[in-house]
Amino acid sequence: MVSPVTVVKSEGPKLVPFFKAICVYFVLWLPTSSPSWISALIKCLPIFCLWLFLLAHGLGFLLAHPSATRIFVGLVFSALGDAFLIWQDQGYFVHGLLMFAVTHMFYTSAFGMRPLALRTGLVMAVLACLCYAFLYPGLSGAFTYLVGVYVALLGFMGWRAMAGLRLVGAAWRWTELAAGSGALLFIVSDLIIALNKFCFPVPYSRALIMSTYYAAQMLIALSAVESREPVEDYRLRKAE
Repeated sequence: MVSPVTVVKSEGPKLVPFFKAICVYFVLWLPTSSPSWISALIKCLPIFCLWLFLLAHGLGFLLAHPSATRIFVGLVFSALGDAFLIWQDQGYFVHGLLMFAVTHMFYTSAFGMRPLALRTGLVMAVLACLCYAFLYPGLSGAFTYLVGVYVALLGFMGWRAMAGLRLVGAAWRWTELAAGSGALLFIVSDLIIALNKFCFPVPYSRALIMSTYYAAQMLIALSAVESREPVEDYRLRKAE
């Protein structure tokens, strides 16, 4: 088992550009009322840095670990979703929603279906249903169905991220803790977006959304470092 201190020493320097990009975003704090390609670039910059973070481990690492590759692809769709949401008031909210739906599908595929952890899945299903039931009165038109599908995908992703979580024992791995924590923060971030858009204004919503979102993406990217599925195991499973 790799110690947290070792992780910080080995992975911390690779995340420095990410943290700098976040500082740029929060310091500039460009107004959302005037969307532009500059504001889109500044918003996406931390995600670009997470691309570089994974690429810093070598292209061979991504090619040898399918789950890490899927997380990388998920980050690509996340950046597209971020860009679309810059113009959400101009009619591109659905585009952003669809991009993040694809992101969650890639993340779910990366986390895999083993172990199954049905109890965790049941808890996440109940939470997803409760969230949708709370949002439902504020939904109309296509959002009634789109948000329902998105909540289901988000809950499914959260289930798979937390299914392998072991906090004690020899099976404990920090990458699984990172995946589970990242998924929970992603759910919190998206829930704030939904509440703010469909239910009621959330105080400091933008700061809460972006801080939890960037933390979630960082943790999910970190979970790919000690990939749970080397290519040899992947090929054996496909051959079964």
